[in-house]
Amino acid sequence: MTDPFSAAAEPTRRRLLQLLAAGPRGVTELAEQFPVTRSAISQHLLVLVDAGLVEAEKSGRQRIYRVVPDGLRRLQAEIDRFWTAELDLLVADAHDLADRCTQEEP
Repeated sequence: MTDPFSAAAEPTRRRLLQLLAAGPRGVTELAEQFPVTRSAISQHLLVLVDAGLVEAEKSGRQRIYRVVPDGLRRLQAEIDRFWTAELDLLVADAHDLADRCTQEEP
């Protein structure tokens, strides 16, 4: 089984999750949103299925994909475990540095 965090880290797969969050869709409809082939989108969807984030249902000749709510909850829990107080401090430091750099520009 693919790690959900790793699966969702890839930009195309993140976008697929965003699109599917709005409702179930077929591969052709999803592929229209990307500059890659339908086959490439199918491969990305298979990774998301293997990670437990998406499921497919056969409807006639096509597969309809939808997000798996429990899979997304597990992903959120993994992100919550990853996101520590130290990361909050790092983000704050990055914002402070960016602010200082902006103020120093002529």
